[in-house]
Amino acid sequence: MNIRRAEEKDAERVLALLEQVNLVHHLIRPDLFKLATKYTRSELSVIFSSDETPVFVYEDEGVVLGYLFGVIIDHEESEMLVPYREFYIDDLCVDEAARGRGVATALYEYAKVCAKQAGCRSVTLNVWEGNDGARTFYDKMGMKPQKTKLETIL
Repeated sequence: MNIRRAEEKDAERVLALLEQVNLVHHLIRPDLFKLATKYTRSELSVIFSSDETPVFVYEDEGVVLGYLFGVIIDHEESEMLVPYREFYIDDLCVDEAARGRGVATALYEYAKVCAKQAGCRSVTLNVWEGNDGARTFYDKMGMKPQKTKLETIL
């Protein structure tokens, strides 16, 4: 088992995993999500190379079994808020065949360490209603709701 920053050589495997996570979202909310990948190969190259958007992969015996896309966000001071830095988990996926083996937990814990080293005060993410497996996992990791976004479909 090895967790490391994603590299160009990981792009095809990451794209395949992006398809898996997109399918989950499409099945939950077909009114919002098309069957496509979130990023193109060229976009992945840019994302992989930036320290502001670290991507970590979990690799076992040379096979990438999961990834975690992060975004470091600096919030400026305002009249209401103090300045702070957060580590936003943009995407986390474990190959369907590797679920239940601790891959997501390892990626999440690794991201927390990296976030702390980068001076972040928190790790945040969004989870879609209906994605019960993800919500159960994040609850197990000790995450708590920060705010709730509600909608009325017209």
